[in-house]
Amino acid sequence: MAIDLNDEILQDFLVEAGEILELLSEQLIELEQTPEDMELLNSIFRGFHTIKGGAGFLALDGLVGVCHVSEDVFDILRNGKRVADSDLMDAFLQVLDVVNDMFENIREGVDPEPADPVLIATLEKYKEPPSEDVNVTEPVVEETVPAGVAISNDSVSDDVEKEFEAMLQSAIAPDSAGEASTSVAVDDGNITDDEFDQLLDELHGKNKGPTPAVSKAEPAVVDDGNITDAEFDKIMDEMHGVGKGPTQGQTAPAKADETPTPSAVNKPEKAVVSKSSEKEKVKTPAKKAAPKGETTVRVDTQRLDDIMNMVGELVLVRNRLSKLRSSNDSEDMAKAISNLDIVTADLQLSVMKTRMQPIKKVFGRFPRVVRDLSRSLNKKIKLDLVGEETDLDKNLVDALSDPLVHLVRNAVDHGIETPEERRAAGKEEEGTVVLSAFQEGDHILLTIDDDGKGMDADILRESAVNKGMMDAEAASRLTNEECYNLIFAAGFSTKTEISDVSGRGVGMDVVKTRIIGMNGTVHVESELGVGSKVVIKLPLTLAIMSTLMVSLSKQNFALPLSNIVEILSLDLTNTNLVNGQLVIMIRGKAIPLYFLNKWLITSYSGTKEGIEQHVVVVSVGHQHVGFVVDELMGQEEVVIKPLGALLTQVPGIAGATITGDGSIALILDVPSMLNHYA
Repeated sequence: MAIDLNDEILQDFLVEAGEILELLSEQLIELEQTPEDMELLNSIFRGFHTIKGGAGFLALDGLVGVCHVSEDVFDILRNGKRVADSDLMDAFLQVLDVVNDMFENIREGVDPEPADPVLIATLEKYKEPPSEDVNVTEPVVEETVPAGVAISNDSVSDDVEKEFEAMLQSAIAPDSAGEASTSVAVDDGNITDDEFDQLLDELHGKNKGPTPAVSKAEPAVVDDGNITDAEFDKIMDEMHGVGKGPTQGQTAPAKADETPTPSAVNKPEKAVVSKSSEKEKVKTPAKKAAPKGETTVRVDTQRLDDIMNMVGELVLVRNRLSKLRSSNDSEDMAKAISNLDIVTADLQLSVMKTRMQPIKKVFGRFPRVVRDLSRSLNKKIKLDLVGEETDLDKNLVDALSDPLVHLVRNAVDHGIETPEERRAAGKEEEGTVVLSAFQEGDHILLTIDDDGKGMDADILRESAVNKGMMDAEAASRLTNEECYNLIFAAGFSTKTEISDVSGRGVGMDVVKTRIIGMNGTVHVESELGVGSKVVIKLPLTLAIMSTLMVSLSKQNFALPLSNIVEILSLDLTNTNLVNGQLVIMIRGKAIPLYFLNKWLITSYSGTKEGIEQHVVVVSVGHQHVGFVVDELMGQEEVVIKPLGALLTQVPGIAGATITGDGSIALILDVPSMLNHYA
């Protein structure tokens, strides 16, 4: 059956339930580590309950069925009749996969089919308490109000009720074991006048407590020996002052002309009183603040992209006006342009923030990935997540998911040893993988760090030679760092056996291609026997880029500032030819040198005499190269404009922009340019 995707209620359900599913993925993994966490059990129960309720309203019966059984099982767990173990968690992770598949069907407008009966039968098995020989700890189950049920005015806090009952027990306890005990709570759960007097004596001393005034017209005690709420309030006023005594939670005061209701007569023990020590202050609940209106709105990402494009145009106008300011002597004009510059920068930052999302949306899937892999590989692995609150452009968050999966799987499979190997190496049986993110200037640094066996540079050299990637002599000249980064080469793998996890030599080259496509860089650091670290550097956003404007034969080009290491003047006396490649010596290290004019200017006929050229040293992964340019125009923020369909495949060009003087400049894609021309 087709589903109406234009239904606003359905779209709201998909958004809300999608967020719940992301949270459930993390919570289920956490529950396996802390199976007796009652708060976590209740949260997971509410998650399935909420999804079931929304699906039921939309008549999505297949989704309702699997969520209903899941809800029943978690009700058993949170009532302490069963403890979550690894087998049960395996089943619920399958449930989560099924529910996610159902959501994909719903998003595509298809009514999902019911879950596999075998899976439902497995869950039904867990609805029954385990056999009696299994020792299951019975937790103290607190009486709670179900989520989503409003509390009426005559209800009070369970904690307050327990405190009051504890005080009564303390006040009326017998002085000796032989003394007959007086029951505090009679069959109907109420206290008598004698018991209440005993409590006041305990609080204030014998015969020193306030004596309630008994009106002749209205007896203080009703026929059944209990006091009303109004009479209790009067006693509290005499003890503490009118209006200053503790209130009875949320109990509404009885009207003078109304007969007390049964709840008002029979439950005075729910009043809030001070604790057993008279030195402690009585806490009066603060007045409830007026409910705030909705403070967030959902905005379609396309609308955010449109706003970002308009801000980009504003940035271009700002750049143009800044250029014109230098040719205008008007002080007022200069001030106006300066103010526009400030406002534009603030607006640009604010709009960029609306596109930001915490990288936790990506990190949240990895506890499940590591858990499943460690079980399949018979390894013990702990995953630590650091910097989940770091914000990143939404487009980057979406694009990072697959590359990070490859890197984490690689760390688990290649990096972390088996428990036996770790014991032999003097390590703890449980390995650790740390996935971290933090902001550094206008970039984000992501690291995947493991405490495994590290990489052996000699084995990597040998593998590169065996696969025909280079000859033995070239391999011997590679530094250890260059060897580590061979793992990003297409078809490279040190695995001798192909498995479901790795060994085919695909994946890591895709990772590097994806990250470079996001204007980022990636490199590997490793130490044999200690562990390895993969470091990824990405810009905060893909829409607006900081660049260095350079000139080649009077034409402007933009080099991404993130790739630039340093700039220096060209000194041909400091250059040499090595194997036919021109290099420049910088601090004793040979850097390959390339003249961009030869690559990018078709009418280039050689550099004219008297022109001082410059070398811009850029980094591509672990490699540094030097680009020779005619002139440095200065740093400028540019808005990336995509090229037309006919120009998208031009190597070395990432896009175009409009400069401050109104001309068009091409934005250079450094890695692509090197791969094509070098």
